[in-house]
Amino acid sequence: MSQSTSGSRQSVQTITDRPSASVLVIGGGINGIATFRDLALQGVDVVLVERNDWCSGASSASSHMIHGGIRYLENGEFRLVQESVQERNGLIKIAPHYVKPLETTVPIFSTFSGILSAPLRFLTHKQGKPKERGALLIKVGLTAYDSFSRDGGSVPRHRFHGKRKSLEDLPQMNQDLKYTATYYDASMHDPERLALDVLMDGLAAGDNARAANYVEAVGMGPDGVTLRDTVTGETFTVASDVVVNTSGPWTDLTNGAFGEPTSYMGGTKGSHIVLDNPELLAATKGREIFFEHNDGRIVLIYPLKGKVMVGTTDINADPSQPSLCTEEEVDYFFDLVRHVFPKITVDREQIVYRFAGIRPLPKHDDEAPGFVSRDYRIEQRAAAARPATTVFSLVGGKWTTFRALAEHMSTEVLQVLGKPRPVATAGLAIGGGKGFPRTDSALRTWVAGHEDGLGRERAEQLLNRYGTNAAGFLEYLAEHGDDRFAGAPGYSVQEIEYLTQGEQVVHLADVLHRRTSLAFTGSLSAALVDDIADVLARVLGWSAEERAAEIASALDALATLHQVDLRDNSRTKATKTA
Repeated sequence: MSQSTSGSRQSVQTITDRPSASVLVIGGGINGIATFRDLALQGVDVVLVERNDWCSGASSASSHMIHGGIRYLENGEFRLVQESVQERNGLIKIAPHYVKPLETTVPIFSTFSGILSAPLRFLTHKQGKPKERGALLIKVGLTAYDSFSRDGGSVPRHRFHGKRKSLEDLPQMNQDLKYTATYYDASMHDPERLALDVLMDGLAAGDNARAANYVEAVGMGPDGVTLRDTVTGETFTVASDVVVNTSGPWTDLTNGAFGEPTSYMGGTKGSHIVLDNPELLAATKGREIFFEHNDGRIVLIYPLKGKVMVGTTDINADPSQPSLCTEEEVDYFFDLVRHVFPKITVDREQIVYRFAGIRPLPKHDDEAPGFVSRDYRIEQRAAAARPATTVFSLVGGKWTTFRALAEHMSTEVLQVLGKPRPVATAGLAIGGGKGFPRTDSALRTWVAGHEDGLGRERAEQLLNRYGTNAAGFLEYLAEHGDDRFAGAPGYSVQEIEYLTQGEQVVHLADVLHRRTSLAFTGSLSAALVDDIADVLARVLGWSAEERAAEIASALDALATLHQVDLRDNSRTKATKTA
């Protein structure tokens, strides 16, 4: 049986069997998924579709942060900063398995001018950036930032140090610095897995919630929205009272496919590299280093999963074209690392992964990309092709505020439907954050109750990877075995089997990039890709030809989109029986 009719596409069958809904959400990035979850929890008949894999577009190219947005203060965006800080603090509580406090240090090179974008732009109300942003301005800005964090101490308040203490603390930093400022935001070490948890919460709400990836919206007519299954090529129509367009940077393209062109969006490209550099990793002492480069861009050096991520750029981009991290951007990243840690050598041989994406920003004409608002708005109109259908288009939005944004969007949808909101999502635990142990004692108790002969270390590893959803994995492994991959001993054959069966895996790349961290951490080899393909072929029923095509496609994507070329040493078994 091919994947097109296997369990992975039962999700499509649930939609085609009943091709109508109160709400159709188009776009499976974090904001579309969160809107789907919120509506599903209200009991709304809701369908969610995504043209590629879940969280594979803009949401997959994030800086892995949940942050209050100190830089938004310079734009005078107080509402956004307040909402962002509240949501940051809330996510630390409701998604503690993936969102954790992140110590962040800012190197400062002058008292009255510095390299961090001043959080006081609102005082001048000018479009241009002030030329000097030093310790005094940063101190005032961080004090203002702390004022938004009054909710029971989710994160500590900031601290300031002079040169001597700063270099004692971080001795590899540039000796020319005069101060450091340290404050706290939050890390999000597995954004794609957090998105999957949000998705699964929505699906668990009941039969009123249906969702399918690899389903593209290609048009709208009097009978509803025309959808195309990109796996089989088959098209079908779904009728709904409301359409929610959460296509991110592609919002205008989706509206254009509906025959109603819009010009809401003006996204910018952000790129990142991931370095295997133990010296740089040690130099950060587990902190994010956050500062402003001399061109005014905010950049970061961020220890993550035993590697160091460096980003990001802010370049106008065309959403109809693939986003790639260019060699010029790599040179830019190396320059900024050398500026902060001049004694540490960085080179291209240390890059294990590159990625780039387009931020779903509003159209900004001549405004500099770095100054474009990160806030969001919701556009509402009646569909020209089907006037009885209301279309909502999301413009903007970011990871930090996904829960609040979804609540806002779903509230507007509920008003159109004339339905109440029986469930609040504020404070409602997400996925594996339910019952996640917060203390060492609670951790010991949870592990003792779930290790099932696999051992404490493995139970803790899976708890950190999946939150309390690890219980299902551990039960499956206890029954079916835990045969580790030679090339990735942190993962096992049965673990990949379990997530493939339960997480709407369609293609090999889904597992390499989004169900696991193997690609991100540079852990892949041609042999490991081949071994994982064996598992998926067995679970999804791929033929030998389908299996070979999946490997070729995955390796090509790694090479072209992420500059990780494993094709020369590929040992693809093209004729192997799946």
